[in-house]
Amino acid sequence: MSSLISADEISHEIGFVWLEDVDQLDYVRQSLDRLPTRRGKPAYHRDGRMVGYADLSRDAKPSHASGTFRRRVFWLLPHDRDSQPDGLYARSAPAEGVDPRTLIPRIRGSKTERSEGGPTPTVRQELGFVLPH
Repeated sequence: MSSLISADEISHEIGFVWLEDVDQLDYVRQSLDRLPTRRGKPAYHRDGRMVGYADLSRDAKPSHASGTFRRRVFWLLPHDRDSQPDGLYARSAPAEGVDPRTLIPRIRGSKTERSEGGPTPTVRQELGFVLPH
């Protein structure tokens, strides 16, 4: 879950590789996966699809026990909002879901009104909602 990702676990990230246009997604799920390499597209073993992944710097050290690297992987499941807009996550996001616009290497990312199923700023303006100053 994204709330369980600590700053030190992602301190060696140097960039993300996006496999899809995340500007079109309200949220992505993120997890720390144990992977055999610092860079490159990892194997994907979940339902749904991988949306992106993090690459690590050369000074990232592997685990002493397993020899693997902890890297963030971003993904979506078949029942997520992008595939089922009126489904389970129509007005919420999964626990590990974050707005992809808040993701920066070495920064955990966060939920936003948009990721939680609220109206986008454009929709708010069209409906006449005014935010307090």
